[in-house]
Amino acid sequence: MTPAELRALFLLDPEVAFLNHGSFGACPAPVFAAYQNWQRELERQPVEFLGRRAAPLLAEARAQLAAYLGAAANDVVFFPNPTTAINMVVRSLQLQRGDEILTTDHEYGALDRTWRFVCAQNGAQYINRAVALPVGSHAEFIEGFLAGVTARTRVIFISHISSPTALVFPVAEICRRARERGILTIVDGAHAPGHVALNLEQVGADIYTGACHKWMCAPKGAAFLYARPALQAQLDPLVVSWGYEAEKPGVSQFIDYHEWQGTRDLAAFLTVPDAIRFQQEHNWTAVSAGCRKLAHAALAQINALTGLAPLCSDGTQWLGQMVAARLPAVDIKRLQARLYGRHKVEVPLVAWNGQAFIRVSLQAYNTAADVERLLHALRTELAES
Repeated sequence: MTPAELRALFLLDPEVAFLNHGSFGACPAPVFAAYQNWQRELERQPVEFLGRRAAPLLAEARAQLAAYLGAAANDVVFFPNPTTAINMVVRSLQLQRGDEILTTDHEYGALDRTWRFVCAQNGAQYINRAVALPVGSHAEFIEGFLAGVTARTRVIFISHISSPTALVFPVAEICRRARERGILTIVDGAHAPGHVALNLEQVGADIYTGACHKWMCAPKGAAFLYARPALQAQLDPLVVSWGYEAEKPGVSQFIDYHEWQGTRDLAAFLTVPDAIRFQQEHNWTAVSAGCRKLAHAALAQINALTGLAPLCSDGTQWLGQMVAARLPAVDIKRLQARLYGRHKVEVPLVAWNGQAFIRVSLQAYNTAADVERLLHALRTELAES
């Protein structure tokens, strides 16, 4: 199918050049219909659904998600978003005063805040190691980052794909090297599932969380946490509910503790297999390849327009369908308002480390015309700023 034909399968406003799939995703109409069907099933007989059907339905959905991720079904549990999942993990760690958590300065702001909040309580140190731009080779990145490890490093926390700079980090090698040193690895993979090839066994992280509602195109509120079996007993429930001291224990304490958190809408979780099928039925490998090609071309054109240096020297190893570029010194709030208000271009502008960036996401529904509209809008607005 062409991008125009795929666009017709999404619910997006046709008047908007939507170049911000990375923030909240976008759900195809057939997948959204399945989501609403699950909600209707719940409302038709809530006691039957939540009391008798929910557990086996969730188990089947988890099994399909785990197979997609290259993990065992009982090592994965649903969460509404990666931030909630990481909050549970961080609060479960028995960190002591002087312990160090090594991370980069490219991490997602909400999780930087999570770590700082917990470290303020226990006296641990959250260390954002600077990763200079442009990045060079993977080997240079790995050595430069791991040079920040000290005798006090207990945890390495790192994004698979960075939120502000849209760089695909070489997390598998970092996890391997960390395990050799006895350091716990936690990977924020919010942007990875459905975006880059992902096999959790090959990544080798101790903890990995990802969003299903972003690049997998599931409904909002669907995400997961993977935990290596040896660590699962150490993870306390964020919400203590009936799974704690379960009267009818399920397949594992890990699932009991974290899957059931009182009455809530389970429809987004149950729709994840529909999202997986949708992508399989529409040859998503080829679709993604086309999106990457368009994204890389868009990045080159933006860099040519601004005359500013790219964030990486070799885009093939660092970039997926989401790319970021430097902007000149501008009022990014004013520029973003004008891009949308005047040109109907939905694209995020971010301030990071004292610099302005634009982050462009290309998904199945995007066309070259969307990129042209963005370039025209940028050219017009930067000339007026």
